[in-house]
Amino acid sequence: MSDSDRLFDDVGTGTRTTPQTPAPSAPLAVRMRPASLDEVVGQDHLLGERSPLRRLIAGSGGSSVMLYGPPGTGKTTMASLISQATGGSFEALSALSAGVKEVRAVIDAARRRLVRGEQTVLFIDEVHRFSKTQQDALLDAVENRIVLLVAATTENPSFSVVAPLLSRSLVLNLRSLTDEDVRTVLRRAVADPRGLDGSVEVADEALEHLVAVSGGDARRALTALEAGADGASDGVVAVADVEAAIDRAAVRYDRSGDQHYDVTSAFIKSIRGSDVDAALHYLARMMSAGEDPRFIARRLMIHASEDIGMADPTALQTAVAASQVVQLVGMPEAQLALAQATIHLATAPKSGSVTSALGAAMADVAAGKAGAVPPHLRDGHYAGAKKLGNAIGYRFPHDHPDGVLPQQYPPDELVGSDYYTPTDHGFERELGPRVGKLRTIIRSAANRGRRH
Repeated sequence: MSDSDRLFDDVGTGTRTTPQTPAPSAPLAVRMRPASLDEVVGQDHLLGERSPLRRLIAGSGGSSVMLYGPPGTGKTTMASLISQATGGSFEALSALSAGVKEVRAVIDAARRRLVRGEQTVLFIDEVHRFSKTQQDALLDAVENRIVLLVAATTENPSFSVVAPLLSRSLVLNLRSLTDEDVRTVLRRAVADPRGLDGSVEVADEALEHLVAVSGGDARRALTALEAGADGASDGVVAVADVEAAIDRAAVRYDRSGDQHYDVTSAFIKSIRGSDVDAALHYLARMMSAGEDPRFIARRLMIHASEDIGMADPTALQTAVAASQVVQLVGMPEAQLALAQATIHLATAPKSGSVTSALGAAMADVAAGKAGAVPPHLRDGHYAGAKKLGNAIGYRFPHDHPDGVLPQQYPPDELVGSDYYTPTDHGFERELGPRVGKLRTIIRSAANRGRRH
């Protein structure tokens, strides 16, 4: 049963529904769903004083909206608040169970209500699971405001929602909750009469473990808290209670302390040392402790150039792709992409030649070796350039059958300076001889006579 199933009666049937006050026996996450904007945490960027979402929730907005974001960030909460604000009828469908027939039945009922001056809010959970035909069935009703559509999706609607429906809706991106947001939600649940009503205390270490395992998902955090509270025998929820409830041990990992730096260092050094198993171990520790996946992705991208470079040029592509998966898909699914990138980088041939080459070039510049650009390489795209001698004599490499020809490129004092030294690892084994041949051609005697 989905969260919208628990919140609304008859979800997926197309019949009229009304938001319900959760029963005392309802899950903690349902009981603690915000009843007003003042209780919403973590979405300040969408709830400014004149923001479309705030106006909609206040009952003064008329735009259909797509609420896009990771699980547990408040999409169903926003739908509930909008339904309360409209004062009209509320219909809820789940894309998992509703078909075109159910969609059309809701729209027909909405048309009849509209004749009586009554607005219908249609909430569709997991709209990305609707087929193109089902989405197309909504277009006319949304465009003519027969229904006010509030759709929720965990996937980027640019890829999962048809363009005509997307253009008729306001897309609002909900963000993962921060650690402090999750702490606020947990502390409120412990004290609030709708929640645990002060019946238990939560030890500081247990609170931090709940934050870590939540992954920015308030629903997951509250579910774990409720399970841990049920197992607490002395009125205090300890780490052991949380571990026992969710079958997940607390990882000793302070994201702002020594463990963060030590585990990150071990992760990178294991990849550099080509120990794929150790690298996966440290990756698992970071992810299990709730480390920001964007941080892990950044480290992989840096490492791909720093310690692999041209020995395997595809390593950087894999690392960048993993970072994009983190951004577009989110956790926990993005764990697989991070693991794939880790395996690729750990098993790739290693080379520090990119790092060394850049370091050598930067050292020369820092030492003042930054002479004048050779005249034939200077910009000639302005009046008077030729009179200054600029761009005269430049030879276009593509005019040569080999695509390379003798010509001076560096300033005079750096002619003959070698910064890049390929290793014999991986792709650089092929690249090394090529670099040598290129230097020989470019720096040939015919060219040397040209400048000095």
